[in-house]
Amino acid sequence: MKLPLACCRLQVLGAALAVCMTIGFTLQLLGVPFQRRGSPDQLPDLRLIPGGGAEEGGPSPSRPCQPRHHIVFLKTHKTGSSTIVNLLHRFGETRGLRFALPPRYQFGYPYPFQARRVKGYRPGGPSFDILCHHMRFDLPEVQKVMPPDSFYFSIVRDPGSLAESAFSYYRGVAPAFRRAGSLAQFLEAPVRFYDPAERGNHYARNLLWFDFGLAPPASPGPAAVRAALARLDRAFPLVLLTEHFDESLVLLREALCWAEEDVDAFRHNERSPRAVRPLDPAQATQLRAWNALDWQLYSHFNRSFWRHVEAFGPARLRAEVARLRERRRELARRCLQGGGPVEAAGIPDERIRPFQFGQAQILGYALRPGLGPVDQQLCTRLVTPELQYKDRLDARQFGANGSAGAPGGAGR
Repeated sequence: MKLPLACCRLQVLGAALAVCMTIGFTLQLLGVPFQRRGSPDQLPDLRLIPGGGAEEGGPSPSRPCQPRHHIVFLKTHKTGSSTIVNLLHRFGETRGLRFALPPRYQFGYPYPFQARRVKGYRPGGPSFDILCHHMRFDLPEVQKVMPPDSFYFSIVRDPGSLAESAFSYYRGVAPAFRRAGSLAQFLEAPVRFYDPAERGNHYARNLLWFDFGLAPPASPGPAAVRAALARLDRAFPLVLLTEHFDESLVLLREALCWAEEDVDAFRHNERSPRAVRPLDPAQATQLRAWNALDWQLYSHFNRSFWRHVEAFGPARLRAEVARLRERRRELARRCLQGGGPVEAAGIPDERIRPFQFGQAQILGYALRPGLGPVDQQLCTRLVTPELQYKDRLDARQFGANGSAGAPGGAGR
């Protein structure tokens, strides 16, 4: 408490004592958290983790800071990470930052990241500004490529819904999924279909754990899991939540000291609603049990996320989320034909048509005709899919002949 010190510095006796008592009482009142939650369309309470969620609080004061340009984003699978990559692409491109790019579209995934796989990397040579494409995380190797002051963050998703999405998306490459006729059949006896030694089956179990570069603990006890999660805490000061995506963008903006418009984005790599079947609660529970390591990882970062919310200030967060959503609606009116996502067949320009991988239709965006030069540039950047954007950055850094080939084999 600084109040006694503040009072001592007031060189007035009687009046100063009264002022200090009044201030102290007021601060005590303001410091008492309200027990009311935000409404579901503002800041939903956390229904998966008992005791989770954030209580009401006042806005935290802004602090002077410099926008971060050295950024490592661990792009996890089926978490909405392609949307994050789009805003990182745009931020870096408009500021002439240098991206650590893979020769094709992933850094040797599913093998652990290696610095030598970064295009243009030389030991002892210049480092890069942004690293954000798919990899299996390996901190010492990443540190060879990125500056020491780099900010590391990632995003996680409830393994119940994540695993359902992975089943739909990776049926063709995960033998465990391919052998099962349906998700329900797979869940009846996952071990009957799953062999951890088969290539591609990392998509079928504990995919988050795998992407973070973790191996299954040698001992089944909780101590090994806690130790692994503690290592991730030291590496990643912020981990976002798919289920609270807009709140995550606001927290990310604050952590990076960016302007509000820097985190404006349209959703990328979303499935067509016709391809999404509701997951019943029993199946979600089964998927969390099958992906038990992912559930522990998700629960851990879920709790840390809400601590970030409390530090930021829930009321301030709701206000920023509202502004974010209004800006997104305005950008959609300004940029998009039809005002929202469309199926790939409705996008005549192949430069902004999303790559189709797996059985589900992936949505993209068609631009309004007749856009002026400024809007054309802004809107094109907002809707350009990850693969085409990566090729554009590649050509900017290495020349037209240095870009990667066709996107075959890429996936998210």
